Amino acid sequence: MSAPSTTLQGTPRHVAIIMDGNGRWAARRRRPRMIGHRAGARAVNLCIDFCLERGVGALTLFAFSSENWGRPADEVGALMKLFLNALDREVDELHRRGVRVRFIGERGRFDAGIVARMDAAERLTADNAGLALSIAASYGGRQDIAAAARALAVEVAEGRMRPQDIDETAMARHMALADLPPPDLFIRTGGDLRISNFLLWQLAYTELWFTDLLWPDLDAATLQRAFDDFAARERRFGLTGGQVASEPTTDTNAP
Repeated sequence: MSAPSTTLQGTPRHVAIIMDGNGRWAARRRRPRMIGHRAGARAVNLCIDFCLERGVGALTLFAFSSENWGRPADEVGALMKLFLNALDREVDELHRRGVRVRFIGERGRFDAGIVARMDAAERLTADNAGLALSIAASYGGRQDIAAAARALAVEVAEGRMRPQDIDETAMARHMALADLPPPDLFIRTGGDLRISNFLLWQLAYTELWFTDLLWPDLDAATLQRAFDDFAARERRFGLTGGQVASEPTTDTNAP
């Protein structure tokens, strides 16, 4: 099911966010890194509230990358505990508010308790028609593309597809978030100007917005600045400005 098109002028249908800066936020306060991650969890709730209030159809958050497994074992363990606690604490409220929760990434790398809670959260919220909240956990954009390529290879090997029929549409069917429109707006906090292996396929024509603000310091005013900047941009999708201006459309975010 695709997320509904926005009904507000200039509002992105799908927002993707790299939530960066938890560790630095804690370091500046001479506190353990996990204090920063806990503060970052509060910012997640603020972001969900903001998107719900503005009629955003989909929100995708980069919670834990495939590369993050290489962090110190004590930090990874603490992050897993925080993740588990958040699932136990938040899912019922998200369900009450009509949020549909799903996880993308290699969930098999998590322990059985976390996987069971992921599965339960997805089942509980599967029929919700509000905000589509996707949480990228143990996720990498290159991994996502490789998985899609493997799926197509299986179709070819089984005789269900010819190699010459593989195109962007066929590839897109097997990518994570295939049922959602591509992100309209990408936000990264923390000051780094890169996308860090996040949704490499899906971000092809996404508008990018960066801020030096650390994730735990996120507020509604910062999100509104990102949305206002998005609304002021001309999205051409490979066309000229003149072509875009001459195309009648009822959805200002339609490609």
